[in-house]
Amino acid sequence: MRILVLLLSLSMPLVAWFSQNGTFGADNGTMSDRYPTLLVAAGYAFAIWGLIFVFDVIYGVWQATGTRREDETLTRIAPAAAGGFALTAAWMPLFSMGLFWLCLIVIFGALACLVYCAQVLSRDNIPQKGQWLWAWTPLSLHAGWLSVAAFLNLAQAIVAYKLLPTDNMLPWSLALFAIAAVLLLVLNGRMRGNVDYAGAAVWGLVGVYFAQAHSTLAGAGTASWVALAIAVLLVVQTLWLRLRNEPSLLPTS
Repeated sequence: MRILVLLLSLSMPLVAWFSQNGTFGADNGTMSDRYPTLLVAAGYAFAIWGLIFVFDVIYGVWQATGTRREDETLTRIAPAAAGGFALTAAWMPLFSMGLFWLCLIVIFGALACLVYCAQVLSRDNIPQKGQWLWAWTPLSLHAGWLSVAAFLNLAQAIVAYKLLPTDNMLPWSLALFAIAAVLLLVLNGRMRGNVDYAGAAVWGLVGVYFAQAHSTLAGAGTASWVALAIAVLLVVQTLWLRLRNEPSLLPTS
């Protein structure tokens, strides 16, 4: 299983390269532009995938080598990590092909897998073992970004299939913002203020703020401030939880 995690961590940047070069259809940016929503983030925000992939590959190598091969916590999360990586890789060609229903199943499945990993690592005090940089950080960053990206994907599916009004997207967009906010705050709370998880999510929310602040869609101004408000709330919650925790729970290198 550890070797499978390593191979799947390598598959994500490889599939991303093919996807961005049009192997499976339109690249992600082009496909996203076809279905504008009030939850889409500015293009720069998606650069976080590069950081996530680098950390995931490092994690894949790290967990498959040395004494970490005998670590019980890493063994427990290996199937979920493999699942999260596999589903992330699968999502990219599906999105390029416009298969939004499958995309939703895949991205929420990947989110569930990686949130599980991040929660186990937080609960088992991996940061206290000095392993936070190579395990906690990669999987938490990935989970945090997917916690926002999944709702961006859901909004685009709604627009693509015209499931809800596209001329007045604000009401249902606000509902998605509310659900996303609850999910982020609850999960961050369960992880006692996971700075990597929250940081990736805040990055995405700030990206939504900038995209909507310059959008001409009806309701974009309101959406931008809602996204920023959720980001601020998440930062405040994280700081409060970290200060409230015992010093032993803080990451140490």
